[in-house]
Amino acid sequence: MKKLIENDDDVRLLVRSFYDKVFQDEMLSPFFAHAVKNNWEGHLKTIDSFWSNVIFYTGGYVGNPLEIHKKMHHFKPLSKADFERWLFLFNKTVDELFKGEKAELAKQRAYSIAMVMQMKILSV
Repeated sequence: MKKLIENDDDVRLLVRSFYDKVFQDEMLSPFFAHAVKNNWEGHLKTIDSFWSNVIFYTGGYVGNPLEIHKKMHHFKPLSKADFERWLFLFNKTVDELFKGEKAELAKQRAYSIAMVMQMKILSV
């Protein structure tokens, strides 16, 4: 049954469910091989913090995801199709688990983030 995104536990469920899909995805899983080998649990906590800030405006995230993805692009180039796939899987995960205003906000922000990163990284 779908529920509202109400707290950090819900954000963790979203993040972990999403990355379960990513790891099974032939197109996206190679981008995370380095993080998995080196500190996946730490990376997940950072992503939790990022999405908690995006959804609840907590101010708890410290970092620059654009710079991280730019560096990643130098090692394994990203494409427009990669961003589209990421967004598809993210929206699918949200829609499978959640409903309501915060779920829609998460999807809107994911779209905005993907578009900005594409423009800044791929120069499209």
